[in-house]
Amino acid sequence: DLKSEMNKTRKLPLKKDTRASDSSQEDAIDQWARRRKQFKDSKKCSSTGGSSINSTITEGSLNSEDARSVDLGLYSENEDRGFYTENFHSASWVFRGDDVSPDNSPRCLSKRPRPVAIRERTVKIAKGTGSYPWGFRIQFSKPILVTEVDTNSAAEEAGLQVGDILIAVNGTDVTSMPHSEAANLARKGPDILTMIVGSDISRYPNTPRPTCRGYLHKRTQSAILKGWRKRWFVLKHNGYLQYYKHKKDEGKCRPLEVTKLEGAEIGVDTSLGKPFVFKCIPQAGSRIFYFCATSNQEMKRWLEAMDKAVHPIHQNHVWVDVTLHNTTLPPLAIKNPECLGLLHQLDRSKDVWIQHYCILKDGCLYFYATLRSTPAQGGLYLQGYIVSEQSLGSKRSVIELKPPSEEFKTFYLCAENVNENKRWITALKASINKWLPLHQAIQDFMNRPLEETRM
Repeated sequence: DLKSEMNKTRKLPLKKDTRASDSSQEDAIDQWARRRKQFKDSKKCSSTGGSSINSTITEGSLNSEDARSVDLGLYSENEDRGFYTENFHSASWVFRGDDVSPDNSPRCLSKRPRPVAIRERTVKIAKGTGSYPWGFRIQFSKPILVTEVDTNSAAEEAGLQVGDILIAVNGTDVTSMPHSEAANLARKGPDILTMIVGSDISRYPNTPRPTCRGYLHKRTQSAILKGWRKRWFVLKHNGYLQYYKHKKDEGKCRPLEVTKLEGAEIGVDTSLGKPFVFKCIPQAGSRIFYFCATSNQEMKRWLEAMDKAVHPIHQNHVWVDVTLHNTTLPPLAIKNPECLGLLHQLDRSKDVWIQHYCILKDGCLYFYATLRSTPAQGGLYLQGYIVSEQSLGSKRSVIELKPPSEEFKTFYLCAENVNENKRWITALKASINKWLPLHQAIQDFMNRPLEETRM
């Protein structure tokens, strides 16, 4: 009886504690649900869409170092759709396709046919009046190329561009058709000319976007502490300027502040009586940022990069559109991959290896969760990267992807075994060699024998 009474007395508070723990657990679950909802809402609000390079940061999620406010918005170091594209947008790159012989020039500087990636789209043009009712001209060539688009014409309004390749006219394939037949097909058709055209990624180099990194002294606006603080600044190619306390914090911590430079006013400032000072007045808000560089050359470097961010280029390079299209496809639907299989990627912040199913195509490495996953989780633009085999920690054979400049990220990948690593290294090198820096492409073109140069 005594034991039963003791058990009863012991059970009573246990039931109370159990109810308390249940209620606290329910509260925790509700709180977690609210946080997930807030996370999803912020992700929806901050999604920029339309551009492969835009960050997921919005002005509403920005925090100030001086105000010491808490940032509850979504912040991610990854590019839109998880692509890392910084090195591609920091310089001009030319695609030369599968022909990597040094005796031949890139396709954008040569008319030699070779396999390339094409972005297809439909263009509908309303017939006008006059000798050229649609307002564009095509070349006597195979494939048929658009060589001129009249200003303010229906063709220009429809989005037709010089260099576009004619694939179909009014539903008829013209890729192997003589130029004259394609022209007659357009003339005999309805007043709305419907064409499927393609853009060749190798015909024109991409336009660099602003990227800049370095230490600057920032004038603090705090009411308590006034003066200049040394900070590590990063200007991303999406036009956002962010800074950290130290260089080592980039990629590991949230930036202390993020500022959108599009539409901002920038210029040298002499009002503070200090050399190498320049200011930035963002379009949104009334705050003025003052920066101080270590030299006149350093100040000019930042001003040039920031000026590009103030007047951004919104049009994607054709190859960017091609890669974005490929991300929507299942892994095995990407045509003619150069390599495919399982790869482990090192997450250096957590020191763990994450497995992906990877597809390599034309200088882009696509990451999928599994073979059956759609869309791709993201990827890496490989232009300019140097591929080598290294040992890292306990792994004796690791694929190192090293960028041409220290300001960009180094990536480490590992296949299932040493032979798989070598297979991937060979494929990665060949894929990267499909791209040339523009200055090298021009030099190669100028070094060709004179009899091959056409004026």
